[in-house]
Amino acid sequence: EPPSRKLCLLGGPGFGERDQEGMVVRTYDQECNFIKQIDGTSYKINQGFVEGMKVPGHFYVNPEIKTLLFDELKQFTNQNTGSHQGGFLPALKQIANVAALPGIVSKSIALPDVHAGYGFAIGNVAAFDMGNPEAVVSPGGVGFDINCGVRLVRTNLTEKDVEPLKDQLAQAVFDHIPVGVGSQGIIPTNMSDLEEVLEMGLDWSLREGYAWAEDKEHCEEFGRMLQADPRKVSSRAKKRGLPQLGTLGAGNHYAEIQVVDEIFDKAAASRMG
Repeated sequence: EPPSRKLCLLGGPGFGERDQEGMVVRTYDQECNFIKQIDGTSYKINQGFVEGMKVPGHFYVNPEIKTLLFDELKQFTNQNTGSHQGGFLPALKQIANVAALPGIVSKSIALPDVHAGYGFAIGNVAAFDMGNPEAVVSPGGVGFDINCGVRLVRTNLTEKDVEPLKDQLAQAVFDHIPVGVGSQGIIPTNMSDLEEVLEMGLDWSLREGYAWAEDKEHCEEFGRMLQADPRKVSSRAKKRGLPQLGTLGAGNHYAEIQVVDEIFDKAAASRMG
């Protein structure tokens, strides 16, 4: 084997050349030497994959997702831009970056839906020791779209009913559900309304006639956190959020029409109609 291959097998934090900014630059093969397959679906990222890792990383994926993860790592290393400032960071690197956060416990874990996110990878989970004065609380770990929720509404339509009208149905969804950056809801609201929404949650929608009482039974904490305090939310955040009130939102939010063609849990399916 070439000498570089033998050196790479030694592993160790920070192994690889450094660019002018002091960033470690490795080839794809060198990066892969830090990743070990444990069984058919689980993998371990050894410390050293990213400098400063305090614990290893673990991710759980099927062969298809594995291919995507390693392909984006290869793309990243082939860029050969050293620091990659402002560029794309693959999920495997994000998992390792989380493993370098102060106070992290045991490991940085990525669940089977893992893909590149913002800071944390999407599907990335980590626990931190609150007894450690250096431990962090990361908003990126909680999630930028936390509490967006998922709502399922069953219709009485069959696939046969909808098939001839798919294009018109899709257009109607876009016409009636505001979505995306810059979109605005059709519900007239002002800052005072937003303050009440933040405090009252679903109770505001119920009061204004945008919800049914039984909706509360299907929401976490019945749609309202009793300790909610709008004063804890910055004016900037409120200003950004106000126009989006009554929209689907931007980013990883969606509305879609699906067909139930197979039932795995009869009891759950029965409860959902």
